[in-house]
Amino acid sequence: MKELENKIIEFVQKRGWDQLEHPECLIKSISIEAGELLECIQWDNDYKTENISEELADIMIYCFQLAYSLNLDVSTIIEKKLIKNAEKYPVKEF
Repeated sequence: MKELENKIIEFVQKRGWDQLEHPECLIKSISIEAGELLECIQWDNDYKTENISEELADIMIYCFQLAYSLNLDVSTIIEKKLIKNAEKYPVKEF
C-alpha cells in the first residue's frame, strides 16, 4: 500500500495540488466523489463497471491523500478498524 500511496503523493505534488490538501477540502472531495459513484446507479441498477471503478478510484485516491495529510498509515488504520469490527461483530453471531 505504501508504494501506491507514494505514487498518489508524487502525482499530486508534481502538479502543485498538495497546496490544496487541507483535510476539510479532502473530506468534501471524498463526499462529492461518493455522490458521483451513487450517480452510477441513480436511475436503475444497470450500471457500467468501468464508471464505478473510476469513481471508486477517485474516492480511494482522496482517502489516501487525506490519510497522508493527517500523517496516518493506511494499513495501520485499516487493521485497527478490522480488529474493532471483529470484536463488535463476532463470527458466532453472524
